[in-house]
Amino acid sequence: MSTVQQSLVNLIIALVLCQSPPAQRQNFSVGPITVQPGRVASGFIEVPAGVDEGTQIPLSVFHGSRPGPVLALVAGNHGYEYTSILALQRLRGQLDAQKISGTIIMVHVANMPSFLRRTIYYSPVDGKNLNRVYPGKKDGTVSERIAYAITKEVIERCDYLVDLHCGDGNESLRPYLYWQKTGNATLDEKSKQMALAFGMDHIVIDTERPLDPNNSIYCANTAETRGKPAITTESGRLGQTDEESIARIERGVMNLLRLFHMVEGEPSFVEHPLWIDRSEVIRSQVTGIFYPLVEMDAAVKEGALLGYVTDFSGQRTADVRAPFSGVVLYILGTPPVSAGEPLAFVGHISPEK
Repeated sequence: MSTVQQSLVNLIIALVLCQSPPAQRQNFSVGPITVQPGRVASGFIEVPAGVDEGTQIPLSVFHGSRPGPVLALVAGNHGYEYTSILALQRLRGQLDAQKISGTIIMVHVANMPSFLRRTIYYSPVDGKNLNRVYPGKKDGTVSERIAYAITKEVIERCDYLVDLHCGDGNESLRPYLYWQKTGNATLDEKSKQMALAFGMDHIVIDTERPLDPNNSIYCANTAETRGKPAITTESGRLGQTDEESIARIERGVMNLLRLFHMVEGEPSFVEHPLWIDRSEVIRSQVTGIFYPLVEMDAAVKEGALLGYVTDFSGQRTADVRAPFSGVVLYILGTPPVSAGEPLAFVGHISPEK
């Protein structure tokens, strides 16, 4: 070997020896839970007592063996909405962290006070709707402290978020989801692809949620106002735990994992979605007993009588009519109603394909 050749070989060896070894995948922490790559762990985020009682937020973290995005799945913002809670339990037993790229944060039950005491909408502790107080307050009431903990430990740690809902214990609901349009074209397109991949064919276009990250109000919106694509899904009704509503959530989550290349396989997309370009929650003006006259998923004309409210002696006190032609996305399925609470949700289907 010539002197020049030997010098070249020595240079190549020196360059190889100087190269740093590949960076090892780091552990991932959420609250007190720290997970090694290729492992899964479960535990609780503690929400200490403050102006009222404290609580816990149960969660599982799958930290994949390979790099990838962080997907947050939040169930139980409303504690009487069981299908997503059960779906995450089932997914917890099906996924293998060794075969995942990236990280999955599963919030099994966001609102434990409501879940354990079986209350719709509102916390039994502070009377607040958890999904109306985000991003929360560190020194607020228990709902605000839960929202604060989820914002800091989950939303700010993730790259994508799905807020998993169903019809509350009083709502007869057909499956649909919300796609929020923020005006940020890149963010909106990513959220749109999430909506199409989740697999529900009724998609509500939401353009009215606040853009202030300090007053984001909703869980998914808190992610959006921090630049993270997010959707809100609805699958299930009336506090029931039917198989199809649970399986629909499982299928949607697995397809998102394929969309984000977190598991093997090609994602599928809804081919002919029905876009809800206008929607309205119809709220009761009075307290009393509600009598629905249409079912969820019914097609209705503008002004159609959806139901009526009586007082407690049976006297009719209010009629409930469709504000425009569309589809009934949900309608109250139990008799009690308080003034200001929802009676029905009607969506107008866009004529554009």
